[in-house]
Amino acid sequence: MSTYDENRAAWVAREQLAERMIPHIGALYRDRGVVTSLQGHRLINLSVTGLLEAHERVAQLGHAEVPLESTLRILEGLRAVAPGPSALDVARLAEGFAESDAELEDFLRTELADVLDAADNRGAGEDVVLYGFGRIGRLLARILIGHASGGRGMRLRAIVVRKGGDGDLIKRASLLQRDSVHGPFAGTVSVDEQAQQIIANGTRIQVIYADDPASIDYTAYGIRDAIVVDNTGKWRDEEGLSQHLRSTGVARVLLTAPGKGALKNIVYGINDDTITPQDRILSAASCTTNAITPVLKALDEAYGIQRGHVETVHSFTNDQNLIDNFHRGDRRGRSAVLNMVITETGAAKAVAKALPELAGKLTGSSIRVPTPDVSLAVLNLTLQRATTKDEVNDYLRRVSLHSKIRRQVGYVESPEIVSTDFVGSTHAGVVDGLATICDDVNLILYVWYDNEYGYSTQVIRVLEKMSDTHPVVYPLRREVTLQA
Repeated sequence: MSTYDENRAAWVAREQLAERMIPHIGALYRDRGVVTSLQGHRLINLSVTGLLEAHERVAQLGHAEVPLESTLRILEGLRAVAPGPSALDVARLAEGFAESDAELEDFLRTELADVLDAADNRGAGEDVVLYGFGRIGRLLARILIGHASGGRGMRLRAIVVRKGGDGDLIKRASLLQRDSVHGPFAGTVSVDEQAQQIIANGTRIQVIYADDPASIDYTAYGIRDAIVVDNTGKWRDEEGLSQHLRSTGVARVLLTAPGKGALKNIVYGINDDTITPQDRILSAASCTTNAITPVLKALDEAYGIQRGHVETVHSFTNDQNLIDNFHRGDRRGRSAVLNMVITETGAAKAVAKALPELAGKLTGSSIRVPTPDVSLAVLNLTLQRATTKDEVNDYLRRVSLHSKIRRQVGYVESPEIVSTDFVGSTHAGVVDGLATICDDVNLILYVWYDNEYGYSTQVIRVLEKMSDTHPVVYPLRREVTLQA
């Protein structure tokens, strides 16, 4: 057999293994509420080639290679022991099993004892309303629909928008189905014009037309005790956002922008443990704050940060003009697609709301550039303890692989990688190790982030925390706190 034929035969064998995984992944999710992943990369709804690519990506990011046979065996074992609702990392379970002397089912019963006999107490689900349906709103809708889990987790029930004229419903559905940056919606999208609903992968989303956030009776649509996600950015303080609470059927509000005043700004993975049932209005901070805060926390714990400056090279946003025209903001009236535009950012100061220990230590500014998505934060820091490029990169790589904030902090080393390679990244920020500059206590880091999708995944995590629908992550014993 030629090398060509041998390679094709090996590939077909790998495809067959991946095909055998899909029913197990689907049944665990649908029947047991189990979210399976491979070193943090979700396996749900992946195709055969998607599963093979996920295994390749794990090895490329510096994890130990996970043989397809090991993944399949763990999935079969999970079906046999039938755990309750949880988020299970198959790769980490495979690593643990390889180190044990037990039979697979005995190992899994011991490792997952806390969730093995757990009842499915997710109830009927938590109603979610998206107030606004722009860039972030539509991405949140995509993720919520993908996380539907039989309707027992967070349930996207409605979107609230201002009516844009004839054909509004069809146009809204089309914008959900097609996206110039993030590609087509994974599934089917249709409309029920009589009911004023968009139907996406079986999820009926009520479209409510309103101008006043305080005047809507959500219970008229069967929506109760909902979390309203305000992604309009029109109101950013407690007074403005509390208008939502005056509508019937609303329990809590989450803002997808930096909150002003005393509002808690939550960066998931950093200060989400401060969320309490009494918090009726919360902010998920900004995309940039989410991107840099986890990296800064890791560095401050290991080396201490004396002071620093954050410069963001940020994709243009809908707030800017396509061509030169009047704009109330400085410089933002100039064409976004033709210019680099220096502007302000509150992200550096906002870090202190999630990490009080860095209050007064950071300054920040931003340059808007002619790209539609993916931004880059340049952290210019003075540390309290000297280090080297190799040491700090190795530390951040381990943070991205093994720490409790590994879903927030990514790490990459590639001489060819550019901004579009991070479209769809689920990390809050990804450190570009090859770009690191270090001289004694002076450190410069480059952190990529998908300012749309990466931020949206962080918002979803905050939503899951607020609604107590985030599955317990296992295995816990493999999440370790790292020292540099």
